Amino acid sequence: MRLGLNVGYWGMRGGGADDLALVLEAERLGFSVAWAAEAYGSDAVSVLAYLAARTSTIDLGSAVFQIPARTPAMTAMTAATLDTLSGGRFRLGLGVSGPQVSEGWHGVRFAKPLARTREYVDIVNLALSRRRVQYTGDTYQLPLPDGPGKALHLMLHPVREHIPVYLAAIGPKNVELAGEIADGWQPVFFAPEHASDHFAALRAGRQKAGKELDGFDISATVPISVGDDPRACADPIRPYSALYLGGMGSKEQNFYNALAGRMGYGRPAAQVQELYLARKYDQAAAAVPFEFVDGTALLGPVERIADRMQAYADAGVTTLSLAPYGTSAEQCVEVLRTAAQALDKAGVAA
Repeated sequence: MRLGLNVGYWGMRGGGADDLALVLEAERLGFSVAWAAEAYGSDAVSVLAYLAARTSTIDLGSAVFQIPARTPAMTAMTAATLDTLSGGRFRLGLGVSGPQVSEGWHGVRFAKPLARTREYVDIVNLALSRRRVQYTGDTYQLPLPDGPGKALHLMLHPVREHIPVYLAAIGPKNVELAGEIADGWQPVFFAPEHASDHFAALRAGRQKAGKELDGFDISATVPISVGDDPRACADPIRPYSALYLGGMGSKEQNFYNALAGRMGYGRPAAQVQELYLARKYDQAAAAVPFEFVDGTALLGPVERIADRMQAYADAGVTTLSLAPYGTSAEQCVEVLRTAAQALDKAGVAA
């Protein structure tokens, strides 16, 4: 298992300079990858291009590019460009987002997400192979059959023959699809104690593709908060958990809330959602059970974090992508250093 860094939405820590400092420290410590995210604030493409110019060895990835935000051909163009700018260090993470962002922000119907994702990845890979893009699916048809368009191929020569594709997936069918058509999976709220169902879905997908799990990257994003008291360490992470359990979706359709339910936290997750949707954000954060945060994050002193890292490795995670929590940029940098020490103590480095 190797360490990665997820800086999330750029600038949310108070400034891009703080995020850059984290990425540069992760590179110095030998982390394998730095991921950038997007929702409806900073876009990930600009961030990754900037990081490509400021780094030299660490891989850079999207976690994730939103599928409704770009055509598959544009995503292929972007992936090829970022791979070229970074000298072959780009990883393409994709996700369909959710109905609120897809329809409310991008104006794209959240319909048939599994079929849309499959077709999208097909076209991205076709375009990156530099073959002429001709595709007929339920969602996408290229070229359009009733106009002057013709099949084109990518003008740019990517650095690598294949750019690794990751899928962000939560539900069992989505996770199975990741195993079938992608090179890696990007889970959130991943708890080692609940990994068996996820891996059953992944193996089913790999079996459909005639492949094994060997070489498939499970890159779990995991918050980390360092200190002597694990319960105190959980407090700064609670608002993040509450945002996803309560606010990333409607009352009727919230994939993260449903995931918490499958993990046995159905009643408290419903309470968090009710409080969050009522804009009682502090109460929603306080209602997140410590056990949920502890199960899906790294909390406490270095020895305790090392033990949890061992649990993640034993569960099958191959890249532990850390989201550090601290009161300052300097403290977050120290968190990354502590994580590197914990990995050494755990003895699970690849």
